[in-house]
Amino acid sequence: MTPKRKMVVFDLDDTLYKEEDFLRSAYMEIALSVEGDCDSEDIYDMMMAWWKMGENVFQRLIERCHLTLTVGDLLTMYRSHIPTLSLDGATKQTLQRLSERAVLGLITDGRSLTQHHKIAALGLDTFMDEGDILISGDTGYEKPSEEPFVRIMERHPSCTYFYIGDNPSKDFVAPNHLGWITICLLDDGRNIHHQNFSLTQSMLPQHMISQITETENIIIYNGK
Repeated sequence: MTPKRKMVVFDLDDTLYKEEDFLRSAYMEIALSVEGDCDSEDIYDMMMAWWKMGENVFQRLIERCHLTLTVGDLLTMYRSHIPTLSLDGATKQTLQRLSERAVLGLITDGRSLTQHHKIAALGLDTFMDEGDILISGDTGYEKPSEEPFVRIMERHPSCTYFYIGDNPSKDFVAPNHLGWITICLLDDGRNIHHQNFSLTQSMLPQHMISQITETENIIIYNGK
């Protein structure tokens, strides 16, 4: 009997790269762009310190450096900047190996422009077709909606489907309900959002991994 094709879909932030790296990239862009009573190195260091303390970074920056910009101006700069990002070696190798054995895709929440900039910076179009990259800002559907997962199934019928994400609060309930195999990449201490596993069984991933390379054992060798 011929085995089913495999469709492997990833989350983006804190799954294929660390969202903190986007934040650092944006803060550096802002530090180099704004004009005020602080130099760019001081601005970046202060912003990172305020962020780690959970403070309102942009409001503090405006007050400390006497900026004429508003919080809205800084948010726009944050969301629209062209990020300096790259896949780490393990992630790039995993995507390459999986792309030789399966069709790869992406389902991510976020603003269209911001997410498209991240995707371009990471070079994900090397591994995925444009039609298999679904961003909530484009589709209008945020997780835990089933709609983006259904769209993938309609584009690629009769597959064994996998979803790899990091946020049990929203990533896995829809693919679980649709019969996908779900995999959670555990926080290595750098995730922006806390991982909560005190949830109903329907929301929990079927597999939990510490390294993205472990997806190969589940998908390539043990997939249905």
